Amino acid sequence: MSQEISSRQNQILKLLLENRKGLCIDNVADALDISRTAVQKHFAALENEGYIKKKTLNKTAGRPVTVYALTDKGINYFPKQYAWFSELMLSDLRQEIGPERFRGYMRKLGLKLAEKLRKRFEGNELNEKIDELLKIMNELGYEVQADARIESDEFSIQAHNCVYHDLVKQYDEICEFDLALITALLGEKVEQLSCLAKGDCACNFKVSKR
Repeated sequence: MSQEISSRQNQILKLLLENRKGLCIDNVADALDISRTAVQKHFAALENEGYIKKKTLNKTAGRPVTVYALTDKGINYFPKQYAWFSELMLSDLRQEIGPERFRGYMRKLGLKLAEKLRKRFEGNELNEKIDELLKIMNELGYEVQADARIESDEFSIQAHNCVYHDLVKQYDEICEFDLALITALLGEKVEQLSCLAKGDCACNFKVSKR
């Protein structure tokens, strides 16, 4: 279980963000006016959680120095704002190609992702495909579950988190991505019955066996 980042560790991560090549224990101790022992303990905790890693810098004179630098996880600890850029691209694309072609483009993206994932579904029975689909969608952040009646000719899959909620409010064509992805991976007919972005309690997809 991950440890909560303390205010002091947050300060250390910010220092390392400003110094991407890394800092040694003495650098951080001097910058924060704390002991080397305290820095070592914080470094150990942050390294254990995967936020930082050791690096060795070769000095022009003298022995190499061990420094600590941010990992990708450490960099991603700091807020990222992708929504505005995504909205800009989608707005321009929709205006450029028109609503219907934009909807088709979303379907094509769903099919492209399905093709990349196809090997994980080949040779599987429907129940196994559903388990794999739920695993993938949960990894992507959808928070999904399947209806208990999956043995019947019709059943449903519910997503309780829309991973592009704000974007779908403006571009409902994005839902075509989910429909195409689920349809291609399960090999069954899929309809979307409800949508979180439209005020429903969940995104509900009805699966009908062919």
